[in-house]
Amino acid sequence: MTNWPSDYRQAWTLSSSVERTGVGLHSGAVSRVRLGPSERPGYWLGWLDAPQRPLQQLGPDQVSDTRLCTCLQLGDRRLATVEHLLAALAGTGVSQAELMVDGEEIPLLDGSGLPWVEAIGEAGLSSRGERLEPPLPALPLTLQQGQSFVVALPSDRLRLAAAIDFPQAAIGRQLYSLDLTPERFVAEIAPARTFGFREQVEQLLAAGLIRGGALDNALVCDGDGWVNPPLRFSDEPVRHKLLDLLGDLALVGLPRAHVFAYRGSHGLHTAMAAALAAQASRLPVPVPTH
Repeated sequence: MTNWPSDYRQAWTLSSSVERTGVGLHSGAVSRVRLGPSERPGYWLGWLDAPQRPLQQLGPDQVSDTRLCTCLQLGDRRLATVEHLLAALAGTGVSQAELMVDGEEIPLLDGSGLPWVEAIGEAGLSSRGERLEPPLPALPLTLQQGQSFVVALPSDRLRLAAAIDFPQAAIGRQLYSLDLTPERFVAEIAPARTFGFREQVEQLLAAGLIRGGALDNALVCDGDGWVNPPLRFSDEPVRHKLLDLLGDLALVGLPRAHVFAYRGSHGLHTAMAAALAAQASRLPVPVPTH
């Protein structure tokens, strides 16, 4: 599929079902995901090995862990690394879908959102009429954690921006901003891969993380250069941060807002999603988690 929606004003679901299987970044285990159409707004998750269980709508209140990925607690089950898949759905304009999973982590595939975009294109899109949007933030919402922060400003369109600042010369300071549309998401954000640092590999493995990481699904920075070049963009790391930001915001939908993350993290991103949801229901604004 190459004719993506022109904007996010309409609701879209998938025209058919599509499956992908792969290894999870942190667990190293193989898992399977089936994406399918939904009659209900939002993203609804069920389990391929327990089809009798009712589907649950995904939301920021399910976030249970944000160390290097976004992990959801869904009753007695856990699902990790949901952000790339949710970014692909939201970014291409899919506002409602059923996600059936076999495993505890969404497959990493090539480390970007592009394989999920290709799966969505394979399934095709069907219009569901006018989209129900989250309310605009009434005032600027700002969440801060140390030197990092994320802010959401009222806007007439969805605009995303991210800035990163790393001491490694291969990355350094990067900034990327765009008025998001499905076509721009597919071309500019979806292909950006996750990245990490060579000196942290042993520490992360000892902590039970990145057991599925490999040079074909993650960029590895080695100070002044990259272990596995070439990059898809000269500023691929900050573009991937935007992919993560979009995937985490997708837990509450795509608000018409200008969202800017400086040295963002999944903890800050999902806390902003929860803050936007809380504003709608007038609940206290949550404190970001690590």
